[in-house]
Amino acid sequence: MVRKALHGLQNKKILVLAGDIGGTKTNLGVFHQGKKRPVLQILETYPSGESSNLEDIISRFLEHHPVEIQSACFGIAGPVINGRCKTTNLPWIVSERRIKQRFGWQSIRLINDLAATAMAVPLMSAKDLTPLNKAKVQKRAPLAVVAPGTGLGQALLVVRDGVHIPLSSEGGHVDFAPTNEEEISLWRYLHREWGHVSVERIVSGPGLVSIYSWLKQNTSYPEPGYLTRMFQEMDAARVVTRAVLERNNPLCMKALDMFISILGAVAGNLALIGLTRGGVYLGGGIPPKILPRLKQGLFMKAFTDKGRFKGLLERIPVKVILNDQAALLGAAQYAFSD
Repeated sequence: MVRKALHGLQNKKILVLAGDIGGTKTNLGVFHQGKKRPVLQILETYPSGESSNLEDIISRFLEHHPVEIQSACFGIAGPVINGRCKTTNLPWIVSERRIKQRFGWQSIRLINDLAATAMAVPLMSAKDLTPLNKAKVQKRAPLAVVAPGTGLGQALLVVRDGVHIPLSSEGGHVDFAPTNEEEISLWRYLHREWGHVSVERIVSGPGLVSIYSWLKQNTSYPEPGYLTRMFQEMDAARVVTRAVLERNNPLCMKALDMFISILGAVAGNLALIGLTRGGVYLGGGIPPKILPRLKQGLFMKAFTDKGRFKGLLERIPVKVILNDQAALLGAAQYAFSD
């Protein structure tokens, strides 16, 4: 029955395959073009670390969903250069040429996953976003996406002759710039461990855990027994956020507040670099999970704390992306526009 339904679907509509390839999970989806944006028809999620390459995951997907694909685009966590990417948080090398050889599709595109997310922003409705301030979006102005998750991604989107052009980056790997004595102490702790301290070492899931570990060593906050047990049973970053939102644990609360303040400073830096009057959009897996804390003002204080340019940053809208399929949607849009 599934195959028959899919056969009827592909006879009626042009279909593209879109992918969101992250260090933790890989989402693959089949889309057709709707009136306002691509429409998701099929979605599957795979653990990235369980496969040795992307092509094997695509093959598994197509075995279960044998549809006729016209083109494909994959947003991938890592720098894409000349159609090839060595992934940052996976031991993969992904190339357009190799995918095309294996599957024979007409058009294959690899783009950075944050570039894909940026492509999705103009397609989003009000229900896909929640604001952190009251500033208004300036149409046709550049916008930025900052996305903490397994790593930290950053991208810009500009408009030229009415066409949206994503600008990928590896901004997550720029130097962390401490803004106070406490952050300087954190930098020293991380520098002893890593040498180069990038913002991704702090503004990411593993980075949140690093902040917690530093605080545990350097403050008088105790770690209660329930928290020790949680760390033994669950993902450490999730433990920290849950201990804040569900138990108001002071040690975890301090760690999360430092994380939020540094995230705000990083986002404000990118807003200045791109003069993103079209807005700064927080993507990735972490911001929706900590939304109540993001709304308490610490993020926006750090975002606007740029000296003489505070007034300019107060006029830049900041919104959290609630749509967890944003990168997939942007990749599909890119596939249809190619």
